[in-house]
Order: sequence, then C-alpha cells, then structure tokens
Amino acid sequence: MLAIIPARGGSKGLPGKNIKMLDGKPLIAHTIEAAVNSKAISKVIVSTDSEEIAKVAKNYGAEVPFMRPSYLAGDDAKSIDVYQYTIQRMEKEQQSVINEIVVLQPTSPLRTAQHIDDAAHLFNLNQADSVISYCKEEHPIFWHKFITEDGKFEDIFQEDYLKNRQEIRSTYYPNGAIYIFKKELLFNNKYYTENSFSYIMPRQSSIDIDTIDDFKMCEIFMKENKSSNN
Repeated sequence: MLAIIPARGGSKGLPGKNIKMLDGKPLIAHTIEAAVNSKAISKVIVSTDSEEIAKVAKNYGAEVPFMRPSYLAGDDAKSIDVYQYTIQRMEKEQQSVINEIVVLQPTSPLRTAQHIDDAAHLFNLNQADSVISYCKEEHPIFWHKFITEDGKFEDIFQEDYLKNRQEIRSTYYPNGAIYIFKKELLFNNKYYTENSFSYIMPRQSSIDIDTIDDFKMCEIFMKENKSSNN
C-alpha cells in the first residue's frame, strides 16, 4: 500500500506543529517511522507545501516526489482533494496504478506500525472500501449540549440523558490516526460506505495534536511511558 502523510506548512492552532520537537524528534518523524516500519506499506510519501517539512521528511525516510500546490495548502483546502491530486500525480509520474492508500496524519504520533498493520489486515480480510480508526468515547454523547449565547444549554438528542452511563450504548469517535481507502471510493468523493469498517484503538494511543495543550499532554504521556518501561 501507498502511505500518504499530509503535512502542510500553515497551522493556526499550533504554528509549525508538524516539525515541532516531540520526545527528541520532529512531530512528523513519529508517523514516518511508524509507516516505514509497517509491513503493509510499500512506499511512504509526504504531501507538503513546505520546503522545511520536506527536508525533515526525507531525513527520516519518507519520499517527497513533488510539492503540494498552494491552492491545496490553504485553510479552505479539502483533504479529499489533496488525496485525489496526490494519487493522480503519482500514477502519472510513476506510470503505475494505485488501488488503495493509507492516510496517516502526523498529528497522531502514538500510532504504531503494529496499529497500521492490524488496520490493513482488517481492510484486506473484509475486502473493505475503507477502514477508519476509532476510539471509544468515555462519556455518553447524549450528555452533550448546545450552549446558547446567553449561557443556557439545549438538548442535541432526544435520548433520555438521565440514564446511568452503563445503560447507554457506547459510542466511538474517529481519532484521526489511520485511514485506509480504496481509490475508487475517494474519487466518488466518499470516505465510507456500507462496506467500511472501524479499527478500534485504545485511548492512550489516540492523542490527536491540534493545540499546545494536546502537545504538552502527549509529551507527558510519552515521558511516563518511558519511565514505566525502564
């Protein structure tokens, strides 16, 4: 499988996050290393508009065959357009056919090669259209509320939110770590169908870094994990 790691240079939530140092190496390096060590992945490419990110990516074993055009690097650019562009250009320049891709966001540094391999196995076993990683939500989604401008709360769901947590069916959210797609699905502008499956990941591997608080939390977790293994 071809792995695409999308990593644009602009980030408003945490400027420069993709190459910000985390546990002794740039954030993106953790994802590149997991991809390189995955048995399911044959090629790892980084899609970026940043020369600095491209240099770091190459140093850690990824390929950057071309730079992402500026119209796909802005805040309004859609991820699916980036994937379609990357697939089309790879097929044209390398004269090859790509049937499926793995998308690995660099903001999920705790995702491992084994997680990728397990998700790929699930994809192949079920001949799936897609596999997307999820994490169990600890609190019932029915407890969530809309908050009005004057501070009042409003129900989102009609479910009886007075039930005990144990009585409510568990829900899961996409943790952003692993996406495996058939090319055909992406070019139909979809991420999932009735033949899509979830790959469930533990919460301790599901940190998705978007803010400085996320980053600090990840740093603490990685340090504690190292200490417990020593």
